[in-house]
Order: sequence, then structure tokens, then C-alpha cells
Amino acid sequence: MENELARLLKRNSDRVQAVLNILLESPYFYAADDHDLFLFLRRYRSEFTEFFKTYYGWTLIIDAKCARAHKPQWYNRAITPKNRSLFSFTKRDECIAFMMLLEFFEQQLEENGMTVEDKDNLRFHFGDLLDYCHKRFQELFPDQEKQYSQEFIRSKILKPVMPELEKHRFLTRIKPPEDMQTASRDLIYEAMPALYHYNGAALARMIPELIEEEEV
Repeated sequence: MENELARLLKRNSDRVQAVLNILLESPYFYAADDHDLFLFLRRYRSEFTEFFKTYYGWTLIIDAKCARAHKPQWYNRAITPKNRSLFSFTKRDECIAFMMLLEFFEQQLEENGMTVEDKDNLRFHFGDLLDYCHKRFQELFPDQEKQYSQEFIRSKILKPVMPELEKHRFLTRIKPPEDMQTASRDLIYEAMPALYHYNGAALARMIPELIEEEEV
């Protein structure tokens, strides 16, 4: 029996193929990437959802600003985790810093009364994130206050983390005017909609486990 997406493909082949390619080219498809195609995806979400579930066993997740095809398992066992091009941090402090970013993101949303339904994305200064991470590292490692100074967190933890978050499109750095010199604390970042797909509170509960593993 012909499925719903096949019938849709006959009527709108170019759009269907474009949406499928976009969903497979990157982990996240943002509404801002292509507004018309995103609206097309949302309009026919049941057809696309059926396609991914039937042929791949994947779950299609869509909200007001972001769509992603979630793959629950890896089928080619010959491709080990270290050979997969996936977003991940391997060092303890970098993993903790990502969880702190999610905490900070959720806190900022609450303070600003923002949700995924808002037209604009949250923007913040790097200095505010640095202050938050410094406070949290001090709370987690009270006996290592000198080691986890602001400068150490900025240069040794966040410096390698931030480019990875930009590369995987969790954050976008807002370029300052060409005639304006900006200190690192004053850099402005935009939090991309993919961050809504993570539960910061749930991940934060894993921090004690990371600390214990590092100490063993």
C-alpha cells in the first residue's frame, strides 16, 4: 500500500526531497534555516513522521523552531563510538561545563520569561556565562577553589568548549561591528533552539557521577 509520504512526493517532489535532505545533513533543522521548508515540514509532519518510523525506526521531533530525526541506536557495529562524527565531550570538566551551560540557559529563560514559542532566541554575554560557571565549579569543588579560578575556567575549559558548541550549532556568536573592539567578557552569543531539546536539570544530576569517576 502506498504510504502518505509517497503520495505527497508525487505532488511536491522537490519540497519533500529538500526536507529529507536537510534533516539528514545536520542533526538539527532550524526554522531560520529555511522558513518555507520548515513550515512545509510542520504542515505534513504526520507524513514525514510515518516515513522515518516505518523505514528507519527513527523518531521525528518538531517544535516551533527546530526539527530533528532522532536515531535511537547504531546499526553498523563495525563503526565504534570513537569513529563516529557525533557531538560529544570526553573530558570531565568539559562535560560539566556543557551541563552548566544548559543550567544557565534554563535559568536565563526563566528570568526573561522566554519559551521556545518566542520569536527571538535568547542572547547572553559570555561574561555572564563565565560568572555562572565559576560559581558552580566553586560549589562543586570547594577544596579546589584556587585551581578553578575564572581565568582557568575561561582559558582551559570554556575556550575549547565554545567553538565546539558553535560548530554543532548550539550557539552562534554575534559578530560585533568592525570598528568596535570587544573584550571576551562582552562577546554576545545567541542560544540556538537545539538547547531546548536537552533537559538541563536531568543532565545536571549526572555531575556527581562524573566527579566520582574522575577521582577513582
